[in-house]
Amino acid sequence: MPALGWKRLVVRRGADMGPPRCPALRGAFFLCFVGGFAAAPIEDAHLATTGRFWHVTDLHLDPTYRLADDPTQVCLSSKGAPAARAGLFGDFLCDAPYRLIQSAFTQMSRVAPQLDFIIWTGDSPPHVPVDELSTDTVIQLIRNMTKTIRGHFPGLPVFPALGNHDYWPQDQLMSSTNAIYQAAAKMWEPWLQPEALRTLREGGFYSQQVRPGLRVVSLNTILYYGPNKATVNMSDPAGQYQWLQDTLEGAEQSMEKVFIIAHVPVGYLPFTRGIPAMKESHNEKLVAIFRNYSHVIAGQFYGHTHRDSIMVLLDQRGKPVNSVFVSPSVTPIKNVLEPYSNNPAFRMYHYDKRDFTLLDIWQYYLNLTEANEKQSAAWRLEYTMTEAFGLKDLQPQRLLQLALGFQLPRARTFDRYFTHFMVSYNNSILCEGDCKLSQMCAILHLDRGAYSKCVGKGRYDNAFLV
Repeated sequence: MPALGWKRLVVRRGADMGPPRCPALRGAFFLCFVGGFAAAPIEDAHLATTGRFWHVTDLHLDPTYRLADDPTQVCLSSKGAPAARAGLFGDFLCDAPYRLIQSAFTQMSRVAPQLDFIIWTGDSPPHVPVDELSTDTVIQLIRNMTKTIRGHFPGLPVFPALGNHDYWPQDQLMSSTNAIYQAAAKMWEPWLQPEALRTLREGGFYSQQVRPGLRVVSLNTILYYGPNKATVNMSDPAGQYQWLQDTLEGAEQSMEKVFIIAHVPVGYLPFTRGIPAMKESHNEKLVAIFRNYSHVIAGQFYGHTHRDSIMVLLDQRGKPVNSVFVSPSVTPIKNVLEPYSNNPAFRMYHYDKRDFTLLDIWQYYLNLTEANEKQSAAWRLEYTMTEAFGLKDLQPQRLLQLALGFQLPRARTFDRYFTHFMVSYNNSILCEGDCKLSQMCAILHLDRGAYSKCVGKGRYDNAFLV
């Protein structure tokens, strides 16, 4: 296919940074704009022993987004569906315009510019037909988002993970070095150390110490993703399983705790039935490794689904051993047939610097409909998890008790959880019956045997769940 053409675009530069030019998909010409945002920083009187970090995921920049008279021509990511409610900050049928992404990072930098680090769990390119992209354009889109993050947070450590759209063709991440792994290593050189860059170039994954006692392990779970034909019939693509076990063993010997980050999560998708997020055989392997090293792993953080959800990894005796979090996306896109979407979002985690226990989530969101109506991006704190659900912290036992409470008839905590699952898209939508069963089984059963038993029983009482 011919290479996707680029046009030099006008950029209005902010006072504190010079954002990169926006890449244009074929035939598109548009303006990247940095607007003003009135929201004030959030005051947080946290203890000296409390650490904090940002998690941002699924930016999915659509550089073709524009306000057009014809609603079918607003963005390529709508795939011809009419974006009839398109506004300055996007539309629920489109991926994120640059203005939306800039507003997110602007607000993050105003809320708390000096956190400990950022985790960024992938997917910079938009959901567009494969012939609208190329390896070069995917690299340029990742570069654009990298420069945007670095411009807003100069000097702050950032730990990225590759997503299934961070490749061309999408989903087909290889088990050996390639142009995109090489380009990512070059772009992320200011953030990562030589050994991390080496494994990133070779297989798209890496490990790096964040601070004494804490290590980030960034996995390339796209190697295990269902649509990935490049790794079919491979038992250990890129040798990542062996590397992961060696890395976790080394962390144990060094008395380190580990934060696992990746794009595609372990477990089963909560909005459907019987479908793991990755190939089932690979899911089983990862779950087994995570169980074996659960005493080393202090938390798991993913993206990909665009929704806000939790999981609790149970050991084979039903004891909760790991807390697992899936962060909602910045992009608001949904399929035209889906009943709901998500408002744009990013989040902050609080953790104990002494033992790296996870303490809280501060979830931020943008009411996209309101932002478009007012032509101003008023990002808000949607909820803090401890206050929303009456938790002391985010340890596995606390999340297990929370999830068990969800099962009660007319459980308001579950209704609240499902509203947050959609990032306050529509609080009148309820999840009951089969919908609730799918959610409950996905929260508490990450392996095939337990999950199958859960959905097969068709109910969610205490005896059944644990």
